[in-house]
Amino acid sequence: MCTYLTEKFALEGSGKGARGWFRLNEGTVYVDHPVHAPYAHTVNIDFRNPGLGASARVALELTEEDALALADAIHAAVKSAPAGLASRNQ
Repeated sequence: MCTYLTEKFALEGSGKGARGWFRLNEGTVYVDHPVHAPYAHTVNIDFRNPGLGASARVALELTEEDALALADAIHAAVKSAPAGLASRNQ
Protein backbone atom coordinates (compact mmCIF):
# COMPACT_ATOMS: atom_id res chain seq x y z
CA MET A 1 0.00 0.00 0.00
CA CYS A 2 1.45 3.36 -1.00
CA THR A 3 0.58 6.13 1.43
CA TYR A 4 1.90 9.05 -0.63
CA LEU A 5 2.27 10.81 2.72
CA THR A 6 5.55 12.68 2.83
CA GLU A 7 6.97 14.80 5.62
CA LYS A 8 9.28 17.41 4.15
CA PHE A 9 11.49 19.75 6.17
CA ALA A 10 14.26 22.29 5.68
CA LEU A 11 17.61 21.50 7.25
CA GLU A 12 21.21 22.66 7.40
CA GLY A 13 23.93 20.06 7.27
CA SER A 14 26.31 18.06 5.12
CA GLY A 15 26.16 14.64 3.54
CA LYS A 16 28.66 12.43 1.79
CA GLY A 17 27.87 10.87 -1.56
CA ALA A 18 29.80 9.26 -4.40
CA ARG A 19 31.48 12.58 -5.25
CA GLY A 20 32.37 13.50 -1.66
CA TRP A 21 30.83 15.92 0.83
CA PHE A 22 28.09 18.39 -0.09
CA ARG A 23 25.69 20.73 1.71
CA LEU A 24 22.20 19.48 2.55
CA ASN A 25 19.16 21.73 2.76
CA GLU A 26 16.12 19.45 2.48
CA GLY A 27 14.87 16.30 4.15
CA THR A 28 11.94 14.02 3.44
CA VAL A 29 10.49 11.06 5.33
CA TYR A 30 7.88 8.75 3.86
CA VAL A 31 6.62 5.15 4.05
CA ASP A 32 6.62 3.48 0.65
CA HIS A 33 8.22 0.77 -1.46
CA PRO A 34 12.02 0.72 -1.16
CA VAL A 35 14.39 0.71 -4.11
CA HIS A 36 16.98 -1.58 -2.56
CA ALA A 37 15.96 -2.88 0.89
CA PRO A 38 14.51 -6.44 0.89
CA TYR A 39 11.08 -5.46 2.24
CA ALA A 40 7.72 -4.62 0.66
CA HIS A 41 7.63 -1.24 2.46
CA THR A 42 10.14 0.79 4.42
CA VAL A 43 10.50 4.14 6.12
CA ASN A 44 12.46 6.12 3.54
CA ILE A 45 14.55 9.08 4.60
CA ASP A 46 16.20 11.34 2.04
CA PHE A 47 18.64 14.14 2.75
CA ARG A 48 19.13 16.29 -0.36
CA ASN A 49 20.31 19.46 -2.00
CA PRO A 50 18.07 19.75 -5.08
CA GLY A 51 20.12 22.65 -6.44
CA LEU A 52 23.11 20.34 -6.93
CA GLY A 53 21.23 17.75 -8.99
CA ALA A 54 20.05 14.19 -8.44
CA SER A 55 23.39 12.89 -7.13
CA ALA A 56 23.31 15.28 -4.14
CA ARG A 57 21.25 12.85 -2.08
CA VAL A 58 21.79 10.55 0.89
CA ALA A 59 19.03 7.94 1.16
CA LEU A 60 18.00 5.51 3.90
CA GLU A 61 15.48 2.66 3.66
CA LEU A 62 14.71 1.34 7.15
CA THR A 63 12.18 -0.92 8.79
CA GLU A 64 9.82 0.95 11.07
CA GLU A 65 11.54 -0.62 14.08
CA ASP A 66 14.93 0.63 12.92
CA ALA A 67 13.57 4.07 12.01
CA LEU A 68 12.10 4.43 15.51
CA ALA A 69 15.37 3.21 17.06
CA LEU A 70 17.23 5.84 15.02
CA ALA A 71 14.83 8.56 16.23
CA ASP A 72 15.29 7.39 19.85
CA ALA A 73 19.09 7.36 19.46
CA ILE A 74 19.06 10.89 18.04
CA HIS A 75 16.93 12.11 20.95
CA ALA A 76 19.20 10.38 23.49
CA ALA A 77 22.41 11.75 21.96
CA VAL A 78 21.13 15.32 21.77
CA LYS A 79 19.66 15.14 25.28
CA SER A 80 22.94 13.86 26.76
CA ALA A 81 25.03 16.68 25.27
CA PRO A 82 25.13 20.17 26.77
CA ALA A 83 22.17 22.25 25.55
CA GLY A 84 23.01 24.24 22.42
CA LEU A 85 26.30 22.45 21.75
CA ALA A 86 25.28 21.42 18.21
CA SER A 87 22.75 24.26 17.66
CA ARG A 88 22.67 26.52 14.62
CA ASN A 89 23.39 29.30 17.09
CA GLN A 90 26.63 27.90 18.51
